[in-house]
Amino acid sequence: DMAHFAGLVAGKVLTGDFDPVPHAQIVTTTTHKSLRGPRGGMVLCDDSLKDQVDRGCPMVLGGPLPHVMAAKAVALAEARRPSFQDYAQRVVDNSRALAEGLMKRGATLVTGGTDNHLNLIDVAASYGLTGRQAEAALLDSGIVTNRNAIPADPNGAWYTSGIRIGTPALTTRGLGTAEMDEVAGLIDRVLATTEPGTTKSGAPSKAQHVLDRKTADEIAQRATDLVAAFPLYPEIDLT
Repeated sequence: DMAHFAGLVAGKVLTGDFDPVPHAQIVTTTTHKSLRGPRGGMVLCDDSLKDQVDRGCPMVLGGPLPHVMAAKAVALAEARRPSFQDYAQRVVDNSRALAEGLMKRGATLVTGGTDNHLNLIDVAASYGLTGRQAEAALLDSGIVTNRNAIPADPNGAWYTSGIRIGTPALTTRGLGTAEMDEVAGLIDRVLATTEPGTTKSGAPSKAQHVLDRKTADEIAQRATDLVAAFPLYPEIDLT
């Protein structure tokens, strides 16, 4: 399965042993995430399995949606353009810049850096928080991430000890490595000023967090201003 990094394969950033397509008889992927298409998926296979896949997919899938099929075609056409290779490389460049920005501020990354579009921060080791607390504090501050387990996670898969951050969306908007350093600073400021909360009975909570409202509002405003400088559709006035 190459759901997360299909865009980096299509953009020829991941090649050789890091590209599963030449090596596997069957490969699955989503068409969103780094591939930048609509929410959906694809099953790729070689000739030896084509009959089974063609028989099996209609049998186990719901009704096909023509508008989503059309959107997938557009996404795949875009992925064939030279500009998509530039996008894929910038995704990785931005991810590495984000990793460097986080690590120089003291954050612990599970892999000590990154070679793709993802960064997994050990927020338990870095900030004394669970992934759920970190995710909620960042969301309160206008920054969307998602909690994610780390290897041998003591907090389990629900609360977790990590948060996961990807760069495809910010890269698509046009943010570059300089902006990634600022994003790292915003994330670090939120998490460094967040404390674990307590339950109603006063016991330590893995879900509740305490974050100063003024800090959250300041970060949210800066995050809003930052993305506003890189509009989704600069040719369209949405004001």
